[in-house]
Amino acid sequence: MGLIKDFLTDRSAAAIGQGVISVGTMSSGMEIALPYLAVRGAKPGKTLWLHGQVHGDEINGMLAALRFARGLDPASMSGNVVVTPTGNPHALDLRRKRNPYDDLDLDQTYPGNANGLISERLAHALIQEIKGTADLLINLHTMNALFDSRVYAVYKVHPDSPLPEDQLLRLISLFEPNVACRMDVGGKGELPGNIAGALDYQCLAMGIPAFMLELGGGSRYEAGNVAQAELGFARLAAQMGILPVRADDALPTTIRRVTKRGWLTFAQGGLFVPAVEAGETLPASSVLGASIDLYGNPRETIQLAQDGIVIGLRRDPVVHTGERAAFVAQQWDEVSL
Repeated sequence: MGLIKDFLTDRSAAAIGQGVISVGTMSSGMEIALPYLAVRGAKPGKTLWLHGQVHGDEINGMLAALRFARGLDPASMSGNVVVTPTGNPHALDLRRKRNPYDDLDLDQTYPGNANGLISERLAHALIQEIKGTADLLINLHTMNALFDSRVYAVYKVHPDSPLPEDQLLRLISLFEPNVACRMDVGGKGELPGNIAGALDYQCLAMGIPAFMLELGGGSRYEAGNVAQAELGFARLAAQMGILPVRADDALPTTIRRVTKRGWLTFAQGGLFVPAVEAGETLPASSVLGASIDLYGNPRETIQLAQDGIVIGLRRDPVVHTGERAAFVAQQWDEVSL
């Protein structure tokens, strides 16, 4: 039994606990460990697991999850809330996406390897704690620091998932995301690599409902996105029976489901100035922005070939050939809940 499960199954009293999952040591003797915060309700019930950071520059989810958990009253809860604020502590310390000691993308590494590299061991240790404990997990992310976005969700479909797609979308809708993107694990994701190695997909493989919540841009605090996530956590915990349901809370009745999306990239380098805002729904031929060269001459215009939703938009003006300008939904529908 894991450390966290031991704490949650101790029914002596409602409580808040914190600690670390030890993974190993560095040459200096410093511990490699994953911190956790666990809130045990007065009555038994389901466990909502919030995983705050897989990549080191994804901060908004960490703050939202910790603030939500610290605002709970364990005595009024039927069930539990667990927060693992960072799955990638070395990357967090250096404000970068990947662990600097093995350069692996942690969210392509699950379920990990007990005898592998640091990232693989961190992934393995987390999965061992989640297994048999979590009833639902949210894998919290942001876009990288070069982009702006509104809150959106990404979910994957797995044959062993305990929830059908419509029920999963209903839970995702509690966060009122701009869009919910269905990801084909057999296809190409936002970035190249092992999509099936994502934490949420591996949770689905274990029969634990899970999805990704993208909370804006990386390496910064965005108060509105953090507050939106906190409200969603409270709604989700109420739907799971952990918290009382608020009778006055008007829940969403529809959600936009994206079934095709992709990146727009630059053909030439220069300085890019956006002309729209992330999150907008725009018709074909809309100009998203344009770049100039270092003499001030027009260089390149980025525009939509078809109707699209601007999921993410570049905020860093310095661009090179092949770099990403915008992440755009190309096909979507409105799903009634």
